[in-house]
Amino acid sequence: MSKESVKAFIERMKTDEEFAKQVSERKDIEARMAFTIEQGYDFTGDEFREAAAHLTEDDLQQIVGGLSSGDVCCVERWWGPE
Repeated sequence: MSKESVKAFIERMKTDEEFAKQVSERKDIEARMAFTIEQGYDFTGDEFREAAAHLTEDDLQQIVGGLSSGDVCCVERWWGPE
């Protein structure tokens, strides 16, 4: 689990449309996390939320479908609480 892994995941979500689609197609947190780990990314929900708090609104829209970085509740619904 690492901050480097979550940063790499976020960058790929922003630049690889097919990958972002595959992640987003997994509608529950467990499936999303399992797929992400299968793809070589390993980070906690806390690490994801911490990184998401520093994203621009445009970046966050690309990654989690337009959720506000200040909306912790919505970010948790997308990635889940720890």
